[in-house]
Amino acid sequence: MAGLRLGPLLRHVDWDTGRSATIWVEADRPCTAEVRCADGAGGRARTFQIAGHHYALVPVSGLTPGATTAYEVLLDDRPVWPLPESGFPPSTITAPAVTGPGRPGPGLRVTFGSCRQAAPPAGRRGPHGADALDTLAARLAADPEAARPDVLLLLGDQVYADALSRETRAWLAARRDLREPPGAQVADYEEYTRLYYESWLDPEIRWLLSTVPSLHIFDDHDVIDDWNTSAAWLAEMRATPWWRERVLSGLMSYWVYQHLGNLSPAELAADAVYEAVRQTPDGTDVLQAFASAADADPATTRWSYRRDFGRTRLLMVDTRAARVLAEDGRAMLDPAEQQWLRENALAGHGGYDHLLIGSSLPWLMPPLIHDAETWNAALCRGERGPRWARIGEDLRRRSDLEHWAAFPASFAALTDLIEEVGTGPRAPATVCVLSGDVHHAYVAEPRIPSTARVFQLTCSPVHNSIHTAVKWGFRLGWSRMGRWLGRGFSLHGRTGRPPLNWRRTGGPWFGNQLMTLALSGRTARLRLDQARKKREGAVLVTVLDRELTAAD
Repeated sequence: MAGLRLGPLLRHVDWDTGRSATIWVEADRPCTAEVRCADGAGGRARTFQIAGHHYALVPVSGLTPGATTAYEVLLDDRPVWPLPESGFPPSTITAPAVTGPGRPGPGLRVTFGSCRQAAPPAGRRGPHGADALDTLAARLAADPEAARPDVLLLLGDQVYADALSRETRAWLAARRDLREPPGAQVADYEEYTRLYYESWLDPEIRWLLSTVPSLHIFDDHDVIDDWNTSAAWLAEMRATPWWRERVLSGLMSYWVYQHLGNLSPAELAADAVYEAVRQTPDGTDVLQAFASAADADPATTRWSYRRDFGRTRLLMVDTRAARVLAEDGRAMLDPAEQQWLRENALAGHGGYDHLLIGSSLPWLMPPLIHDAETWNAALCRGERGPRWARIGEDLRRRSDLEHWAAFPASFAALTDLIEEVGTGPRAPATVCVLSGDVHHAYVAEPRIPSTARVFQLTCSPVHNSIHTAVKWGFRLGWSRMGRWLGRGFSLHGRTGRPPLNWRRTGGPWFGNQLMTLALSGRTARLRLDQARKKREGAVLVTVLDRELTAAD
């Protein structure tokens, strides 16, 4: 009999018709996966095989717009979900109400964050504290009537391939010699599956992901710290005997566990790789060839995607695999990706009230860090000579100087696009860049002559920690003294002033946390909740609740 190894995860829910969704599962053998809903909706799919693992993305049709229905999962007609005596409420699918073209439609609640380690890595001093996502799940499970997010945006570092828990490290040690590279880091596809089991088998997380739709994008730790930080870094990694297996396995597992669920049923139907994988008894070679092409040439695939939620548009942008790394043409996004972002931001301009740009890496950073990254980019491309270029490359890797500011032309292009979209009578009410990565949360606003309110909303980590020295470094980065020091970097690197100014209007906040953006009509409200341990257990404490569209 087939058993359920992982899932179900509720992924895509259709906001155009309110009648369809997709649910992802992993089984322990080939089988037919079926979803049956209490209201008669449902769907079936045969599993496909990758490296001895069996997966299905089940299309669910026949949902009732505006209604919530419980569902169960069956494998070869045998019920496997919900788990017996789980103690959790039924897993449900909530189909949005559809009101017709051009009408406001229902409100939207987007909860987002990044950087979630299921358990602290071996050797790390001190615990990470309460897991914000786990705490959210426990709160929602305890109160089934509580308002739930309409979608979770997981903005990178869903798994840590290079920082393993004590339990996973012991599992690896029983499998291979950790004295051989890459040591106590994942090496292949099978070891990646272990990371997802460790993260997604947590009972609270498993229930939450079964009932709240989630959209994902990767960041560096999903593959390795500093992934694609520079051309020199990449050349060194490609010269090692273990890197090729590592990066291909990272991309393959991301495609299976995260990327497929980001796509709509129509996009899945048009996806040649998905079709080929499902049409062969073992899709490993097909998927590996796809990953190899994607790693060799970013232009061969697109990890970025667009979702429209009524009159809110989300553009989730790949800021890792789409990079151009040559120092003389360095860019966060390759030309095709940049054009895709522009076209989708401007398509139907005036037809949406809010534009959300999901970027794992913040666009607006603490000013000192922004100036340091721009300075570093100038050094690395040789503005101060070969010696400073070598120093710059070393600093770039040691200090993670690789955000939008480290790609000055890309920073300027994104700034220009946001100003263009946000200006004029057809502008949306808000343009929000949603980011994570930097292990603190803040709100920043640029000083640009836009009609829309423009925000950088950064929330990280969901479950991680930050060294005290780094925390004080971020505080300095936001300070007046930090701005003054940043000007010194600009003078030395001959970089000039940034193409815009911005100010911090919230934070910085440190801790395990989640942001929720509530959008209704042309209004937007932001809430920040932190997970804190109390005597009675972990709780979410609201530290910010602010309307973004209100006049200052």
